[in-house]
Amino acid sequence: MTGTDPAHADGQHPSRRRWALQMQQPLPSSTVFDRIAFLVGTASAVWLAVIISLQTFRYAWSVLLFVPVWAIMAYLVLPRLHRMLSDLYVPDYFFGRTRTADGLLGDPVNLGVDGTAEQLDAVMTRAGWHRADEITAMSTWGIIVSTLTRRSYPTAPVSPLMLFGRRHDVAYQQEVAGNPKQRHHVRFWHCPPGWLLPGGAQTDWLGAGTYDTDVGLSLFTLQVTHRIDENTDIERDFVVQSAREADPAVRVRDLRDFTTGYHSRNGGGDRFITDGHLPILDVTAVVVPRATDPIPATDPPPASGDATAQRRRPGRGEPLRVTAQRSIRRAPLSTFFAVGVVVLGALLDLGGLLIGAATDADIRRILADGPTDQAVVLLVVIGFGVLVSLAQLLMAWAVLRRGRRSRAVLMVLLAIGVLSTAIDYIDGRAALGFNGTLLAASLQCLALLALSSESAGAWARRRSEPSRES
Repeated sequence: MTGTDPAHADGQHPSRRRWALQMQQPLPSSTVFDRIAFLVGTASAVWLAVIISLQTFRYAWSVLLFVPVWAIMAYLVLPRLHRMLSDLYVPDYFFGRTRTADGLLGDPVNLGVDGTAEQLDAVMTRAGWHRADEITAMSTWGIIVSTLTRRSYPTAPVSPLMLFGRRHDVAYQQEVAGNPKQRHHVRFWHCPPGWLLPGGAQTDWLGAGTYDTDVGLSLFTLQVTHRIDENTDIERDFVVQSAREADPAVRVRDLRDFTTGYHSRNGGGDRFITDGHLPILDVTAVVVPRATDPIPATDPPPASGDATAQRRRPGRGEPLRVTAQRSIRRAPLSTFFAVGVVVLGALLDLGGLLIGAATDADIRRILADGPTDQAVVLLVVIGFGVLVSLAQLLMAWAVLRRGRRSRAVLMVLLAIGVLSTAIDYIDGRAALGFNGTLLAASLQCLALLALSSESAGAWARRRSEPSRES
């Protein structure tokens, strides 16, 4: 070695070594709390899956419990494990790939757009594309029913993919022969102001277009999902061609060899290949209809009795900006699910407590003896249980009003409840079979998992509108 670094010669290191799990940037305290809750929720899901799995050895019909165990592993445990691990090894900077909500690498970025949201929406609508519905309980049920019954759902929701640290801003799709299993679809993200592509080029939007061929199980999470066609370049070229044919004002410029050609797998485990080129649609010259002009529909108006079509009416034909703002204000499905589970659990606890106090012979005898010390203690315990149930209902209501502190307190209470049940089970003081104890523990785990999800945390922290705290 011919030379010596002065910093090393003095026995000093130029930078402090970070431990393996340390993040590169300091995190806000609220984010740290959410990540701890995320970890606790993951451990709760694993514990719940193990407990339910143990029940399969007790009864002959217990093989049916495979379904909830699969659901817990596929939709709760594996995605969270992927999320925690991918945060360590998947880079957070742009390199031409999207990420799934679980942190896995998703579909390739293969399209760009120059223009406003209104111009993009006008071109895609004229080209026969349908704006995909937001993921809600109604739309989720709609895609399940349409897939099983093979009924058309032209505006079915698409799974969220992440770019620039957020989910896609808008997605469009085209069904093939009215079959919801097969569809063209493309997601778009608006680029941050002043952001440059690798190499110095600039564009307003980035997109990822793929073609769904069927429905199957994800290779990485075992979830039910759409499978994509391997050649994503064909779908990219289809999107470009449909836009150019719809409006002669659309121009295209190509960024050749934007990335090297490669083959890989997306977040569902499907193989894909790409040549690495990035065509950019220039829609800046597209004339947008006035706000008073209805956006021309690409499908005939539904019959009044068509329940599926009526389900698609909200938000149909409205400006893209209005749709985005409405989506931001609305609580995610995970928050609604958590609140529903908390309310159900609180009502069951409250009902069980009051019914037990009214029907239990020992309790009735103690209360009938008058104001003894034992009766006072019993009333205090019953009153405390009632107050806890009412407090859970109050905090659940506050969570829907974007109460961040209420969400934090509720997660702490749920974690304490799950932990105490687990300790009682290990000590042998609680039997977890097909009884109320297992039901209560399951509800607490599900509520904790939903409240600690990424979507619930991001919505609670968002400051786009004044939060109402309780």
